[in-house]
Amino acid sequence: MFTFDYQKKLLMKLKTTLIATLATTILTACATTAPTEPDTSMSFFITDQNPGKGANLGGLAGADAYCSSLAMASGVTGKTWKAYLSTSAENARDRIGSGPWYNANGVRVAGSVDELHSENNNLSKENSVSQTGAVINGRGDKPNRHDILTGSDANGYTTASTCEDWTSSGKGSAMVGHHDRTGGGADPTSWNAAHGSRGCSIANLQGTGGDGLFYCFAE
Repeated sequence: MFTFDYQKKLLMKLKTTLIATLATTILTACATTAPTEPDTSMSFFITDQNPGKGANLGGLAGADAYCSSLAMASGVTGKTWKAYLSTSAENARDRIGSGPWYNANGVRVAGSVDELHSENNNLSKENSVSQTGAVINGRGDKPNRHDILTGSDANGYTTASTCEDWTSSGKGSAMVGHHDRTGGGADPTSWNAAHGSRGCSIANLQGTGGDGLFYCFAE
């Protein structure tokens, strides 16, 4: 027969084992269900300079590469960047992934493609900043740079105004949006479809109130 001391030691051992098992189970469950912290590093910006040929960006491939080069120069790596530009064969909204997107200052500008193209987005002059986090000149600033190339309608679908699918710096016109959500045109408060540009050259883009800048999003 077991002695009292032996029974007591056995119960203590069982108790210790049970507590350890429960603790391991709880820690495993917490590790499994703990929410993943969102990646708030930069995934959206406006180019702070035009590549140099007005609306001739080298097509979508050239524009995407320019987005990537600016992001990398700002220290953001490991992301696939797409220019928010439509062409005759592709819609801007279909190029940029699913979100959410954050600017260089950690501010969320939209959580999804649908939110981006709704009144619930967080796009404004203060939030639509460059890859360095700098505010881009808007209406009332000198020079005004608020016309942002998109070639898109308000929902992010292609229009006829794409400067020959971003290969022309001469003939044609580009649909632009107002990053500061103000100005003139058919829809002055639209960030992506305010009006058409005067032309595709850098001089004509500047003459309309822009500087050949465009939006970049990480997929």
